[in-house]
Amino acid sequence: MAAPSKRLQNPVIFVCDIQERFRNVIWQFDKILLTSQKVLRAAQILQIPIVVTTQNAAKLGSTVAELQPLIKDAAVNADKTLFSMMVPEVTSHALFSSASSTTRREVVIVGIESHVCVTQTALDLLAQGHKVYVLADGVSSCNAQEVPVALARLRAEGAVVTTSESWLYETMGDAGIAEFRDVAKLVKETSADTKTALSGLLSKI
Repeated sequence: MAAPSKRLQNPVIFVCDIQERFRNVIWQFDKILLTSQKVLRAAQILQIPIVVTTQNAAKLGSTVAELQPLIKDAAVNADKTLFSMMVPEVTSHALFSSASSTTRREVVIVGIESHVCVTQTALDLLAQGHKVYVLADGVSSCNAQEVPVALARLRAEGAVVTTSESWLYETMGDAGIAEFRDVAKLVKETSADTKTALSGLLSKI
């Protein structure tokens, strides 16, 4: 029997503009945090590189305090005015500058806003040939009605719209990998948070 290996070989996690100023204006912001924390904890277990951006941090604040301990080792942490996360600090990083047709990335996106920065980031990644996962329990907008429209468009453009738990198990692909027990433990520990996020964020889909 072949040695177990992960299903996704080149995953990257994008954390899009989850900033303090948005806390009280984004629909279900607290649910985004729950999912983002779970995904980032999984990144530590699975050793998945993380890319973080803020949108005009001087005016909108830094990434929220709840995520700071989980992004301290991010491969890229860039401020931007561009809506897409694919800024020079990201595209010039070895994660992407060295990507060839045989080493395209599998990028999962959490953050805001679903119809602006998340959408434009996903479109740019898709245009460059990367596989894109948008977590329906990890993205939102100021107006709840924008979310299902954005997700429908991204699905039509070729992105995979899925949930955090589905993505986690797809990333692993095999219960025989060394990290499986720790990820399964994380899923169990965060099951209540997962249900809360799903019931909140997927209520409009």
